[in-house]
Amino acid sequence: MMLLQVSWVRHRDIHLLTVGRYTYTSDQRFRAIHHPHTEDWSLQIKYPQHRDSGIYECQISTTPHMSHFVHLNVIEPSTEIIGAPDLYIESGSTINLTCVVKDSPEPPAYIFWNHNNAIISYDSPRGGVSVITEKGDTTTSFLLIQNARPSDSGQYTCNPSNAKSKSVTVHVLNGEYPAAMQRAGQPHHRTPLNHQLLVLASVLVSSWLCSIGMLRLPSLSGGRGHPKGVCSPQQPRKSFVSS
Repeated sequence: MMLLQVSWVRHRDIHLLTVGRYTYTSDQRFRAIHHPHTEDWSLQIKYPQHRDSGIYECQISTTPHMSHFVHLNVIEPSTEIIGAPDLYIESGSTINLTCVVKDSPEPPAYIFWNHNNAIISYDSPRGGVSVITEKGDTTTSFLLIQNARPSDSGQYTCNPSNAKSKSVTVHVLNGEYPAAMQRAGQPHHRTPLNHQLLVLASVLVSSWLCSIGMLRLPSLSGGRGHPKGVCSPQQPRKSFVSS
């Protein structure tokens, strides 16, 4: 019976990795595994990295030789908090933070939540704090804090066991609205309601005066005539009396 050799080749650099049970690379993360009395030959890669992604070829020393190609895709689990980096919550409402862990080969064994670098205790004297975790291909953890108060403001961090942590800054507003609210890194200005009503009333009065010819609005064109949308005083109509 002819003894066949099984080799593994990495296509990225056409590097011969193993022949039989012997390793031909200085990278000690690679090794061939063969269980006696079986026809299974495996290539093991410890601590895989993104650069290990690519095509690997299993060659069998037949004539002509036989090959089987394996495409390895190394992915890294990612963590996301919906609404980050800033969330604005009205005092007395419920804070609902949602942490999503994606691209994980298996669900995380646990997910810890921190508030200002301290682990959140779900049975603390504050009360009203709970967490719900749904595991699967995509794992989602919901942190619920009822009856939000200003002391609940701060940085909240989601810490999965098998992925990098992610943080969000929560601002609990006690009825006030800051002059410039930060939403996703962009300032958002809030105009008081009474000022909005005053501006609306001014526009309505100006439109009425313009329509009856009592108001002259400055020309925006810088030249003769008036641009579209700018009103000009109406000329008095001449009356003719027929004899």
